[in-house]
Amino acid sequence: MSSAPTEPDSVPEASRDLPPRRLATLAVVAAVVISLDLITKIVMVSWLADGERVPLIGDLVSFTLVRNPGAAFSFATGMTWVLTLVALAVVIGIVRFARRLRSRGWALALGLVLGGALGNLVDRFFRGPGPLQGHVVDFVSVGWFPVFNVADSAITIGGVLLVLLALTGRDLDGSSTRDGATA
Repeated sequence: MSSAPTEPDSVPEASRDLPPRRLATLAVVAAVVISLDLITKIVMVSWLADGERVPLIGDLVSFTLVRNPGAAFSFATGMTWVLTLVALAVVIGIVRFARRLRSRGWALALGLVLGGALGNLVDRFFRGPGPLQGHVVDFVSVGWFPVFNVADSAITIGGVLLVLLALTGRDLDGSSTRDGATA
């Protein structure tokens, strides 16, 4: 009975040059975002009444409990079930790309977006008024900016990182399209 060779020579040369897969990084970042999002929402819902405002830094920063049926900035408030399906499509897309992921930057960015999307999906599925139509709990208010939550912040930061990675020519596999070097 023979066993699979473990010598480095048995690994194809092209595979030896690739950075390691970053699936664990993506999963850990997503898990941290989901956990922080869930914990903060549970605390805020138990602490504040709907619409209640608690100033933190004068009128600039406060906690304000809002249940948002729409997307960011309360856009598409009558389309909650569509937003749920879009978020599910984003999650499925990220999971499909995850196998090719070898870039730390892409793993971090996609982990933030995945964690944020899943954090808000938990609300869409498990909060009132019902499955696929649940309202997302938002609670951070900064100046004139619409009220948001940890998941929203993660999606925004992840999205900005994705744009920066694309603009700098970094690929999912860790390579750079600008100079041919690996990240």
